[in-house]
Amino acid sequence: MIKVSEEIVLNPLSVDDIFRIFNTLNEQREYMREWLPFVDTTHVVEDTADFVNHVLQTTDKQFTIFYQDKFVGLVGFKDTDWSNKKTEIGYWLSQHAQGKGIIIRSVKELIQYAFDEMDMNRIQIKVAEGNHKSRRIPEKIGFQNEGIERDGELLVDNIYTDIVVYSLLKREYNK
Repeated sequence: MIKVSEEIVLNPLSVDDIFRIFNTLNEQREYMREWLPFVDTTHVVEDTADFVNHVLQTTDKQFTIFYQDKFVGLVGFKDTDWSNKKTEIGYWLSQHAQGKGIIIRSVKELIQYAFDEMDMNRIQIKVAEGNHKSRRIPEKIGFQNEGIERDGELLVDNIYTDIVVYSLLKREYNK
């Protein structure tokens, strides 16, 4: 468990989280699907169970985000390359929890964790070019904009979007 603040707690992902993740995605399907293409392929709770079980079989760490004791999203590492000491941070947050600084504070904790506990040298965050709310996270923290991955992600309705690639190196990080 990572205590981000009195109101925000990150818990390691577990099979006990399957229903709360699925229910949140299902209840906010229209809102979430704009930037999260996996929402359209998450039809039943077993789809979420498959995701959780897959993550638990990797070395990537994912965390549930609880705000005021209520589940509000996920944040964690993906595509970790241990040989080259680099990882990517991904996140999503339910609609009603946005605008409270939950993600930026959670990501800052994971940055610290990646550099100090995992001994990473590089962290990246990839964001759809048009997702301005999500892009503000790495920009506010001091990540460098490395450029555009053209047509880097297939969104809903079969539309490709360019992805902005941000990175932060251990030597650049100011705690």
